Amino acid sequence: QSVIPAIFPILKESMSLSYTQIGWIAFTINFTASIMQPVVGWFADRRPTPALLPIGMCFTFTGMLLLAFAKDYSAVLVAVTFVGLGSAAFHPEGSRVSHMAAGARRGLAQSIFQVGGNAGQSLAPILTSLVFIPLGQFGAIWFTGVAAAGIAVQIFIARWYGRMLTAGAHRRKQASSRSIHPDVRRRIATALVLLVLLVFIRSWYISSIGSYYSFYLMEVFKVNLSSAQLYIFLFLAAGAVGTFFGGPLADRFGKRNVIFLSMALAAPMALLLPYANLFWTGVLLALIGFVLLSSFSVTVVYAQMLVPGKIGTISGLITGLAFGLGGVGALVMGNWIDFAGITTVMYVSGFLPLLGILTYLLPSDRTLNRWAEENGAEV
Repeated sequence: QSVIPAIFPILKESMSLSYTQIGWIAFTINFTASIMQPVVGWFADRRPTPALLPIGMCFTFTGMLLLAFAKDYSAVLVAVTFVGLGSAAFHPEGSRVSHMAAGARRGLAQSIFQVGGNAGQSLAPILTSLVFIPLGQFGAIWFTGVAAAGIAVQIFIARWYGRMLTAGAHRRKQASSRSIHPDVRRRIATALVLLVLLVFIRSWYISSIGSYYSFYLMEVFKVNLSSAQLYIFLFLAAGAVGTFFGGPLADRFGKRNVIFLSMALAAPMALLLPYANLFWTGVLLALIGFVLLSSFSVTVVYAQMLVPGKIGTISGLITGLAFGLGGVGALVMGNWIDFAGITTVMYVSGFLPLLGILTYLLPSDRTLNRWAEENGAEV
């Protein structure tokens, strides 16, 4: 998936695209994944399907092949749609496999799962410099090999998953059939809506950095594309490291606390970022990425605690929204940049993490555990 943002600068130049059109590409891949993931998760909760793991990678393979040969803007949109469908098919069942293997360390397990995706995403700027600048759009053909390797890996994992299901070693933990008190049900629904809003805020800011900040660096600091991409790599690579540490910290100190601190600590640095020189821009990008993405996996586990027994649905909802709503943000950003200029938009986007103060309104981990005990559910 990291190929898509990596190829943005190449497509912008070769096809003479506007920032709005770049935003539509980001929106297409993210929104495709967002719509389908909760649907796939809902289906998988009722009928776990190991074959979805390699099937998702087959969609990704097809998207990479189409992207390499896309001759116009509409063909690019079709290609990235396939990549989005691959994400939608893979992630809910991937989260279930992570949950099966987790034992009591669910935060750690989800972090290991998510850090793979975030580490891959962090490679996007490097791909731009090493692959797409010298080879152009056709460089995407090399990633069909990566997708083919992914298919082989997922076939192996799917076989393990299938054996676990057949042997009865994994029994889906369904929420109790006992009725939930209406007041608790309303509070759960409110908390879930609030969590979705927080995911939206976080993913919008991450999308603004990942999709457009290299253009900002080229305009303000007059660096070339390869140099600008290295700064985005710092942000995303530090985020991958933060993703790994967030899960164990959440297991120890509480999931709501980690979500709150990730937003609260990132906010002042995001506000300082537009005023920094080039050196401190690199430092701040790395720190923001580490802190902000430390809650990436934690939000998924927290949502699973909110609605026990619906691992696929909830994972699809939260992980899907992390991509899909980021795509909405990228589309809005693209339109706004065309209208107001990239410098203005990057300044304003620094205020987004301040909205993380809303995390304080979420129920504590202790409250979630009490709700589960009262209603006979396992979390």
